[in-house]
Amino acid sequence: MKDGATYAIAHLGDLMQIDLENSPLTVAQRQDWRLVGDIAGEAFANDPVNRFIFGNQKSIRSMFRVMALELYGPSGLCHLHPSGGSTMWMPPGVDAAPSQLGLLKFALGQLRYGTPGAIKRGMAVADLMQEWHPKDPHFYLFAIGTTQNARGKGVGKGLLKPVLDACDSAGTPVYLENSNPDNSGFYAAHGFERLGVFNIAGEGSPVMEPMWREPRAL
Repeated sequence: MKDGATYAIAHLGDLMQIDLENSPLTVAQRQDWRLVGDIAGEAFANDPVNRFIFGNQKSIRSMFRVMALELYGPSGLCHLHPSGGSTMWMPPGVDAAPSQLGLLKFALGQLRYGTPGAIKRGMAVADLMQEWHPKDPHFYLFAIGTTQNARGKGVGKGLLKPVLDACDSAGTPVYLENSNPDNSGFYAAHGFERLGVFNIAGEGSPVMEPMWREPRAL
């Protein structure tokens, strides 16, 4: 989808309008999965949680590629920023999970690139994330990231704005898991509040920070 467009996605039986009229963003197409995943992989290369789970950038990139190809591309919503940014979202009411083929691709990627135990750690953290995941309807932000060259240029804000604006218009909350304490202020500035915090593998391991954003009055 080209710039300068407004498009609708299913939202609990209604349609939510996401306006890209004044945004540089484009909707990632099916064939863009590698680019979406590679940008996220670069963005999360030194992320404490992902480093703990997967061990290196190739392993992290492989995971994000699989998620873009097998889950967030076909069942969710991905945006691309021309300066080097991507997001992976899941709209409210979509009950999607990786297919058996997707899980196989994840496992093969970790066997090839990951450190010993990466698959087990990844599945364990996925279970923890599911335990914390709210049951109330919401838009879910799985990943937002920029390339090194795009940092400090407002790309992150640009990636969030169209969907947050749409959620405000529709009265829809937004949920995410922050895996890097350095990003807490960025999310707080966009209206996200901490729901809690948990270690991903016991005391001393990296922490995740579930965050929730109530829609803002227009």
